[in-house]
Amino acid sequence: MNNISIKNLPVDDRPREKMLLKGASSLSNAELLAILIGSGTKHETAVQLSQRILKTADNNLNELGKVTIKSLIGNFKGIGEAKAITIAAALELGRRRTATERSELHTIRCSKDAHSLFYALLCDLGHEEVWIALTNASAKVIEKVKICQGGISDALVDVRLIMRAAIQASATGIILCHNHPSGSATPSRQDDALTIRVEKAAEIMSMRLLDHIIISDLNYYSYADEGRLSGSQH
Repeated sequence: MNNISIKNLPVDDRPREKMLLKGASSLSNAELLAILIGSGTKHETAVQLSQRILKTADNNLNELGKVTIKSLIGNFKGIGEAKAITIAAALELGRRRTATERSELHTIRCSKDAHSLFYALLCDLGHEEVWIALTNASAKVIEKVKICQGGISDALVDVRLIMRAAIQASATGIILCHNHPSGSATPSRQDDALTIRVEKAAEIMSMRLLDHIIISDLNYYSYADEGRLSGSQH
């Protein structure tokens, strides 16, 4: 096929027109992605290109969120830097929106609450990030702070940064959280060592490490639930 154009398709098959007529909810993931891409190639429409991109991510938006800009450019003809950045930016906005919705007036009562607070931020990343949630005496989240990117195994986490953020927020509780892109939530020796360091530092400052949550795509690990923190309870 040559010179394929969305303009030659019926109105209902044109993503932008379909969105105007029927609303965003009527569009498939591929059609929404096609709107971001804007145009395809002379051999396939933007929708067909989008379907191909999604297929490589098992038609899973969480998996698509792990695909790097470099990979999009290198693996898909018709996707240049501008289009790849647009896709990445849209996925990041979706992640932030979900995270904002979940964190409003969030009270941490158990590990499930802590997991819910961070899941949207960390579930589909292709690299490790370390975050903290700071709580007040009523166990309400004051703020979330990203401590570092790159992971515990290859980037030493500066406990001083954690404590400085906690002091500035006048927090009484700290919840540590990071992700395992490997898919396994089992803690490593580095995870254990970090937990001990943060717990000791918090105790010195009359604060408490309430939990250390490790997030993977399908499950999570809670140091508090496993009884591995000194007297911690939500």
